[in-house]
Amino acid sequence: MTEEELAREFAEHRSVLVRAAYRVVGSVTDAEDVVQEAWLRWARAEHEEVRDVRAYLIRITTRLALTRLRQQKARREQYVGPWLPEPLAETADPADAAELADSVSMAMLVVLQTLSPLERATFVLREVFDLPYGEIADTLGRSESAVRQLAHRARDHVHARQPRHHVDKARHNELTLRFMQAAGSGNFDEVVSLLAPDAVLISDGGGKKKAALRPINGPEKIARWLFAVIAENPNYEIRMATLNGETAFIAYFDDEPDTVAFLKSDGGLISELYLIRNPDKLGTVPPRHTLET
Repeated sequence: MTEEELAREFAEHRSVLVRAAYRVVGSVTDAEDVVQEAWLRWARAEHEEVRDVRAYLIRITTRLALTRLRQQKARREQYVGPWLPEPLAETADPADAAELADSVSMAMLVVLQTLSPLERATFVLREVFDLPYGEIADTLGRSESAVRQLAHRARDHVHARQPRHHVDKARHNELTLRFMQAAGSGNFDEVVSLLAPDAVLISDGGGKKKAALRPINGPEKIARWLFAVIAENPNYEIRMATLNGETAFIAYFDDEPDTVAFLKSDGGLISELYLIRNPDKLGTVPPRHTLET
């Protein structure tokens, strides 16, 4: 194959590879770097021995993502406050968007971050891409029985942290909109009423923006913290957008995003709030003017 043919074939799978890496590392920038390295490996590979190009590239990408994850460890340990994954902009491919919505929600990514690196990679390869255990074992350099145990532990861990009941997307979007309107209008009591008794807020400012250094628990504490942030920044303009395959709301200063918020609910009340404020993590969030065209 010529280099042009190799590049064309790689490009067909690129968006899938970025999302595979993103699920492991939680960073769009790192995922892009991983995929660029995967391209270099692909360009040097013995292509006549590759029977399934997509699976082969996913395996290479996941292996490289694990290496990048280990390199991130020192940065994570020095990070100021909670670390949350970067928001990911909506994909232009409808088929890819459907796949994205099921496995890259912010709540899912937060759960994946609590798995060990090997458990995370195994979960992604098995549950998202349905690769055979033998191929996963070869990818991770583990025995097939060890991989099956990793998959079992990861699956149990993830499922234990999922909502007990199916959450209707329209109902969730309605709840998100009501919460956004209540917060924007300064209605403290309405905000409190929309939060579950055991609700938790996690905010990520990376030491560059105001954020709580620890999770905030309970409706009234959450509401007080939110309104304190809003009071310091009264010129926010709030818009809704699709990020990570789900509805998020974005607070803008002028045209630039300042904060991205994701809500998790059981369909009736909001149980978890994730706020990303670190400007280094908002590079893929669309400018305000693009949401108004």
